[in-house]
Amino acid sequence: EGRLTGGGYVVTWAIGHLVALKEPEELDERYRRWRAEDLPILPERMQLKVLPKTRAQFSVVKKLMNSREIRSIICATDSGREGELIFRYIYEMADCQKPVDRLWISSMTDEAIRAGFAALRPASRYDALYQSARCRSEADWLVGMNASRAFTLRYGALLSVGRVQTPTLAMLVTRRLEIDRFVPQPYWTVQADFGDYQGVWFDPSREDGKHIPSEAAARAIADKVRGKPARVTGVKAEEKRELAPQLYDLTTLQREASSQLGFSAERTLKTAQSLYEKRKLITYPRTDSRYLSHDMGGSVEKALKNLPESYAALSAPVLAGPIPRIKRVFDDTKLTDHHAIIPTGRRADPQALSPDEAKLFDLIARRLIAAFYPPCRYQAVRVVTESEGERFVSTGTTVLEEGFRAVYRDIRREQHEEAPLPQLHEGDARTVRGARVKSDKTKPPREHTDASLLAQMEHAGRVIEDEALREQMKGCSLGTPATRAAIIERLIDVGYARRKGRQILATEKGMRLIEAVPPEIASPETTGRWEQALENIAQGGGDCDRFMAGIRRLAAFLTDYAAKSAPEVAFEKEERRGKGRRRAAARSLGIPCPACGKGQVVENAKAFGCSRWREGCRFTLWKNAVSGAGGPELNAKIVTALLKAPDGDLRGSTGTLHYHEGTVGFTPKVTR
Repeated sequence: EGRLTGGGYVVTWAIGHLVALKEPEELDERYRRWRAEDLPILPERMQLKVLPKTRAQFSVVKKLMNSREIRSIICATDSGREGELIFRYIYEMADCQKPVDRLWISSMTDEAIRAGFAALRPASRYDALYQSARCRSEADWLVGMNASRAFTLRYGALLSVGRVQTPTLAMLVTRRLEIDRFVPQPYWTVQADFGDYQGVWFDPSREDGKHIPSEAAARAIADKVRGKPARVTGVKAEEKRELAPQLYDLTTLQREASSQLGFSAERTLKTAQSLYEKRKLITYPRTDSRYLSHDMGGSVEKALKNLPESYAALSAPVLAGPIPRIKRVFDDTKLTDHHAIIPTGRRADPQALSPDEAKLFDLIARRLIAAFYPPCRYQAVRVVTESEGERFVSTGTTVLEEGFRAVYRDIRREQHEEAPLPQLHEGDARTVRGARVKSDKTKPPREHTDASLLAQMEHAGRVIEDEALREQMKGCSLGTPATRAAIIERLIDVGYARRKGRQILATEKGMRLIEAVPPEIASPETTGRWEQALENIAQGGGDCDRFMAGIRRLAAFLTDYAAKSAPEVAFEKEERRGKGRRRAAARSLGIPCPACGKGQVVENAKAFGCSRWREGCRFTLWKNAVSGAGGPELNAKIVTALLKAPDGDLRGSTGTLHYHEGTVGFTPKVTR
């Protein structure tokens, strides 16, 4: 019946969102048909609706909220921005006036829930959080509804434009363009064998000092030193420390699970949510904090003691005395609404967990243990050896104290770990026993993975080119820990990105969208400022009205931009085949592009364009360019003949087509 009763309480629930903002056509029937003249759609006040698929549960909740038997209400939705919005929308739609308290907890264990009920807070304490959530929801509606309609109408293809998804897509597009435009440069290296160690030739005056630009020069160096005496001219030994990693917030957990386990961001979030809600083995996962409060020492001790037996040897050194109050772990000044993700202290049965749950719990458990281990101490050694005036560098490391790495010894081999060098001193003599030349080439940037894309979304301010602005925006991010996974999956769902193994690649459709939209919606700067403003509102220091006024101005600007822009980008028609989507490949006409002279004229569903559009060529002839003037629909035969015509004119039975500097016109034949 959608409720549980007992102990003086009635418990009911939402199923995600029960209430949402009305769609444009639900505000006014005329918006059912997409028309440019109706844009922008800027309602004076956004209106709510009950979602049809959960209407029955909303009716249960509304009836209980307004029942005479109920004196007050406790909001126990997720302790975060979206959870707050879910409740407030329901409360408003139910037209409820009863007093509300807030249950705010970071763990689903019995003890945490009891403690939360013993310390209920007035719901008004979270009014600012709700205002931030509502602003975010309405901003996404205003930008998404208006921009998506405007660009869809302008380009004749269903296009989805969003406040966060579009700048995230721009990151993928930028990376793909960097790779596509990258020209690998060959280089050679020379490796010398000194008997008990190796060295690589280098030139300290150059940034890429180990790279030799020609094979002949590399072979000359190798021949010059082979078999000749050598002497150690420099030894630098430096002791270094690698600190134990900090505890996880959601984004760092997703990044680690991507790089170590191959999990997508969404897969990690779903698994973490299951460990939190269903298994009650970890604390609230949608957190953006990597710290614990000072009063959580007892919780940490309990969590470590109740880990499965397989962790006993690793946690024993930490439990040998009082839990140390390490600043990188316990810091009240760095806390947000929730603390870092740690095990709850509930004893886990590894056999009862799914494979994904077991793997993710292992990451979280080991991270808690490792956080209290000492740093890894190692000695880094750099040696310079000279022979015949040529210099060779050798590097090595020697681990002095394993520290926290002991926690990962049985599951992870450290990559790129350098072997230790022999004991060497300045003046030591050696002979170059061998010298070999290796060829290689410079590497392009790597395609994004979930881990790298999440990192760039989290630190979006770093990708801003303007140095002064980058410093100002360095704390800005795209989305929140709770929403980034959904944003990535959304890009894939609408065909702007695709997965290839662990990589996430921008598709042709995604690249063309970024070419079509203005920087104001594609730049991380804009969204970063919004996220900063939303956070200020959540903290009680922002102005909702001012924020929403800016969003309305942006929505109006985007629709105006789409209406006035020349549609130089062609989106190809997509047909659904089987379970996947396949895009018709562009077909070459076999003639050079008249605009740039380097590319080929290609045909797609709606237009003829240049094969070098990614390099910046904007040549486009729309197939319906002269239809409105009584001219023919352009096809491959007509365009080929038109572009080959010496004077740019092609005469036909109904009139003459004219081509001049990228545009096509039509003069009807005059009949007497």
